Amino acid sequence: MGLNTLDLGIIAVYMAGVTLFGLRFRNGQQTIKGYFLADNAIPWWAISLSIVAAETSTLTVISVPGLAYDGNFSFLQLVIGYVIGRVLVSFLFIPHYFRGSLVTAYQLMERRFGQKLRTLTAGIFLVTRAAAEGVRIFAVAIVVRIALAGMLGGLSSFQRDLSAIAVVTALTLVYTFKGGLRAAIWTDVLQQTVYVAGTIIALFTILHLVPGGWSTVHTVAGNAGKFRILDLSWNPTTKYTLWSGLIGGTFLTMASHGTDQLIVQRLLSARSERQSKAALIMSGVAILAQFSLFLLIGAMLFVYYRVFPPASAFTRSDTVFPEFVVAHMPHGVSGLLIAAILAAAMSNLSAALNSLSSTTIVDFYARFRPQSSERRRMQLSRMAMVGWGVILFVLALIARHGGRVIEVGLTIASVAYGGLLGVFLLGVLTRGASERGAMVGMICGLALNLYLWLFTQVSFTWYVVLGSIVTFVVGYAASWPVRLPEPALVRNGNAD
Repeated sequence: MGLNTLDLGIIAVYMAGVTLFGLRFRNGQQTIKGYFLADNAIPWWAISLSIVAAETSTLTVISVPGLAYDGNFSFLQLVIGYVIGRVLVSFLFIPHYFRGSLVTAYQLMERRFGQKLRTLTAGIFLVTRAAAEGVRIFAVAIVVRIALAGMLGGLSSFQRDLSAIAVVTALTLVYTFKGGLRAAIWTDVLQQTVYVAGTIIALFTILHLVPGGWSTVHTVAGNAGKFRILDLSWNPTTKYTLWSGLIGGTFLTMASHGTDQLIVQRLLSARSERQSKAALIMSGVAILAQFSLFLLIGAMLFVYYRVFPPASAFTRSDTVFPEFVVAHMPHGVSGLLIAAILAAAMSNLSAALNSLSSTTIVDFYARFRPQSSERRRMQLSRMAMVGWGVILFVLALIARHGGRVIEVGLTIASVAYGGLLGVFLLGVLTRGASERGAMVGMICGLALNLYLWLFTQVSFTWYVVLGSIVTFVVGYAASWPVRLPEPALVRNGNAD
């Protein structure tokens, strides 16, 4: 069926409306703390929704249904670990972040170890966050390519991707550039509401289109094993098992929500430590419900296409949901759903731009230019945001050649997270660990994860676990100097 003028109008109005809404928060950003932490004036519930929106990109909205379409609900095992990890972060890391006036996660590393480790951890964050974010932004192109296939027929695949990524990046950059974190959080709240509401509309639409409704969905999907959650195997090459979910998911979330500036920045913007903890833990409840919804959509689409087979087989599961929206949803509703999917992209991108910019200015520029004025830092913060916008745009184009987008994004992040989590645990759980030892441990953890990624079939769900354990153990051991035996003459007091 494809999109019509009404659908395109809804998408255009929504994109323009979100940008104008974000621009409402452009005034009053006079200091670095105000720009990057919203003057600690955001209520916990808004931070909680913003955390969910920040970690929910377009690749989540389109790729998670594809996981259930191809497989089953086993991805939820990882999400259970996400909830457990949030609880541990609340008790292990958040108290340390609220001791002092911190703007980034990596200032904690300098306070505990020294400037070198702060530089290393912040630098690794910039590189890996940018790479992972490029994959997430590319997911926008998948949606737009499908949505506007009939209207962009004269353009090459590259030109379509280029146009889609450029528009979303530019619009997000406009309001994030002006309003900083305050604009990002409140637009996140709006966009979280829109894309969840859009997904719920899709759910009821599929139920309406499938003959027999839920009864048919339950029978066909159940018989195909789509609702199966638990996999008790210990095979390290299997991505989603109970053990990789509980252990790997917990470690992954401790890293992503305890050491990654993308989320830590939001936690630091809370009015108090207690509100920060409430925001993080409640986001775990929301993310479990959200992923369950996305997986259910995938299982229902599996049933729909069993009843009404597609004209040609899908080339990748990432396209199943957007293809259905464009081809089978009523006009108006399909436009709203495409807008909702793009909303997820804008939420995640605004979070990335804020975190990359804050780390660049606070952890690098301000350290080497401590006498620079607040006004100068604000100017450079906005310039850094534009610069990162351009870099992410380029990386998104490069990501066109990757595989299933959600797993590529998680893999890239997991390679670095092991080392980051290991040194943060060394910092908060030990007193004897030194900066030198922590850096040695981190290098070993990163080396191990690179080896696992490039030369083995071990699933990405184990990278953070193994990398953080190696970092912690090696870092703690390397912190203790090797004492050579003293010469016998010295020990007996007979030295010449």
